[in-house]
Amino acid sequence: MLRAIAFAALPVICACSTPPLASAPEAPVAAVTSIVERPKTGDGQLQFDLASGTYHCELGLKVDVERNRQESDRINIGWTGTRYQLNRDHSFSGLPRYEDQANGLVWIDLPWKSVLLDGRTHKPLANDCKIT
Repeated sequence: MLRAIAFAALPVICACSTPPLASAPEAPVAAVTSIVERPKTGDGQLQFDLASGTYHCELGLKVDVERNRQESDRINIGWTGTRYQLNRDHSFSGLPRYEDQANGLVWIDLPWKSVLLDGRTHKPLANDCKIT
């Protein structure tokens, strides 16, 4: 009987003597905070001052982006030899998202990289695009 009580109390005694686990270091928040603090329009959409030019993407793909500073809700892109006009689609997150519904193209525009998606399947056509 005494032996059964001793075995029952063993996990409690071991738990009391186990040193606490080291807490994991917190991930830096500065990068995320700087994006969130960017100016938004009255409708909650983030505004980034991004450049026009040729974006070089994975697999050697290229997307030409032309921005009109006076009309920030519209961009023109060149893709596979054709020019498309994409309009800003107000996203829930506020991140810049441009779409040409008629041709099924979506351009997600971020300061660190951009991506061109098939607007119907949402699969990437050109990924990890950066201006050089």
